Amino acid sequence: MSSGALIARVVPDVTGLDKQFDYAVPEAMRAKVRVGTIVRVPLGPRRVRGWVLRLEEQTSAEGLKPIAAVVGLGPDPDLVGLAEWAAHRWCGPVRALLNAGSPGTVVPTAVRRPAHRLPDGAASRASVPPSGVHRVPPCADPLHLVLEAASAGPLIVCCPSTAESARLAGRLRRAGLRTALMPRDWALAAGGCDVVVGSRAAVWAPCPSLAGVMVLDEHDETLQEERTPTWHARDVAIERAARAGAHCWLVSPAPSLEALQWCGDAAHRPSRDEERSGWPFVQIVDLDAQDVPAPTLVTHELLELSRSVDGAIVAVLNTKGRARRLVCKACSHRVRCANCGAASSLGSDGSIQCGRCSQQRPGICDACGSTRLAPVGLGISRLRDDLASSTRRTVVEVSASTPDADVLGAPDDALFIGTEAVLHRVRRAGVVVFLDFDDELLAPRFRADEEAMALLVRAARLVGPRAGGGRIVVQTRLPGHEVLAAALHADPARLVPNELERREALRMPPAWSIAHVRGEDAGRWLDSLLVADVSGGPDTGWLVRERTPEELAETLAALGPKPSGVRVAIDPHRI
Repeated sequence: MSSGALIARVVPDVTGLDKQFDYAVPEAMRAKVRVGTIVRVPLGPRRVRGWVLRLEEQTSAEGLKPIAAVVGLGPDPDLVGLAEWAAHRWCGPVRALLNAGSPGTVVPTAVRRPAHRLPDGAASRASVPPSGVHRVPPCADPLHLVLEAASAGPLIVCCPSTAESARLAGRLRRAGLRTALMPRDWALAAGGCDVVVGSRAAVWAPCPSLAGVMVLDEHDETLQEERTPTWHARDVAIERAARAGAHCWLVSPAPSLEALQWCGDAAHRPSRDEERSGWPFVQIVDLDAQDVPAPTLVTHELLELSRSVDGAIVAVLNTKGRARRLVCKACSHRVRCANCGAASSLGSDGSIQCGRCSQQRPGICDACGSTRLAPVGLGISRLRDDLASSTRRTVVEVSASTPDADVLGAPDDALFIGTEAVLHRVRRAGVVVFLDFDDELLAPRFRADEEAMALLVRAARLVGPRAGGGRIVVQTRLPGHEVLAAALHADPARLVPNELERREALRMPPAWSIAHVRGEDAGRWLDSLLVADVSGGPDTGWLVRERTPEELAETLAALGPKPSGVRVAIDPHRI
C-alpha cells in the first residue's frame, strides 16, 4: 500500500467546459487508473465522464473529492500527450481530441493482442517505402503501398471517407492481414493488429508498437476537422509518427503544398509513363471559340459526346440555380482581380471587389475601359432544361436530396448533371464534362487551384485511365490556365512554383499560418494583440497571421481563454 495519496488531473467530458480538476484516486482503483483512463467524477450535483490527464503522488488528498468509478479504457498515455499538443496547435479544447481517441462504447479491457502475422508473399521489410510524400496517378491502386508499409510493423491508414475505409479494410483482410476498422474495432486496435484503418479520426486510434502512419488522398479537404479544434489528419499523422519514431507516408495524386513543404526532398513520384497511363485523356474546350448562343454552355463538343459516348455522361457545374459572374458588356472580358486572379464582383458602390484578397478598384473594365459591367451566367436549373432539349439522353439532376434509387435506377446512358457532389453519387461514367470550369479556377478562395485539381482527380477515378477510354472534357475561357496544363500533361507538379509564390503574396498557408476568428466578442478578445498581423472585422471575421504554426499557437495562447461564442479555425481549408 502506498504511503501517499494519488491525485488525478481529470478533463470532464462536458461541452463548453474547457477546464481540468483534481480528484483523489481511491486505493481500490489504483491498479486500474492510468493516464488516459476514462473515469466518472463528481462535478457539482452531477457525476460526469472524464479522462485522466495526469497522475501525481502527493502526501495528502485532503479537500479533494474521490473518483466515483472507473469506466474503461481510453487513449494511451502517448496519445494524451499528442492531444495536448494538438489542442495548443489548433487552439481548441483537449476534450474534443480525447473524444476522437476514445472508443464509442465502454471497453473494460483490450482484445488480446495476436502475434503480428503477414500474409504469404507479402512485401519484405527491405521493400518498405521510404517516408515522405508519394505521388501516385489518380487511377492507381494504392493497395500495394499499404501492403509494403505494413511489412514494417503495425500500421495506421487514414482514408478520406468511411466508405473508402471499409473497402480497404475488406481488401486487407482478404490479403491475410489482421485489420481493425475504426471506430467499430477500437478494442481490437487497442489489443494490437497489423493494420488499423479508418477515416480522419483513425489517426487517433490506438496502435501498440506503431511502426507507421499512412494518409491516403492527403489532398482531400475532408481530412480536416470542421469543428473546433480544426485539426488536420495529415499534420497529426506527421507529429504522431515523429513522436513514435515511426514512418509517415502521405499519398496523393496531387499533394498539397503543406505536404510538399514537410517532405522537402523526400517527394517520390512514378515514372512519366506510369503517371500518364494513370490519368484519363483530358480535352479542353475554349468557350470563347465556340459558335454557340450565349449564355448556354451546351457546346458542339458536348452534343457530339451525347451521340458518340457509350455509357453515362456526368456534367458538373458547381453553381445552383442561376449563377452570377462579372463580365464587361462592351468587350465580353471576364473581370478578374489584378492582384490574385480570382473572379470579382460588383460592390454596392460600383467598385470591383475581390472575394479572395479583398482588393477593391474602380468599376472599369481593365481590357477596354468600359464601365458597362454586369453579373452574368447560368446554373444547373437552366442547364438541365437546355440539355434535355438538346440531347436524346435521359437527363437526371443530382443534388444532396436526390434519392439513391433515382441515381442507381437511371438508364445506363443517362446524362447526370449536378454540382461536384454528382462525382460521388454516380458509380461509373464514360466521360465527365465540366461545363464551366472557370467557376473553380476563379473561385475567391486561396486554395482554388488545389481544389480544382482535386475535382479533376475525382473525375479521373470515375472515368478510369486512358487505356480504357477514360476522358474528361473541360469547358473554359481560360484554356492556358496552369491547372489545366497540369492535367493535360498528367503532371500536378506544374502547379507548385506559381502557387507557392501566390500563397506568399497573399500571406496564406503554408507560407503563413492563419487563424480565422469569429464571434460577438472576438474583436475584444483580439484587442491585446500587439505584434501579430490582424485584419478583417465583425462581418467577415478576423484573420490573425504568423509565419509558423508554432508562433501562431503561442500568440493565441497568450490571449488567455476564449470568450464564450468565439470560434477559432486554424488554417481552414476554405476561406
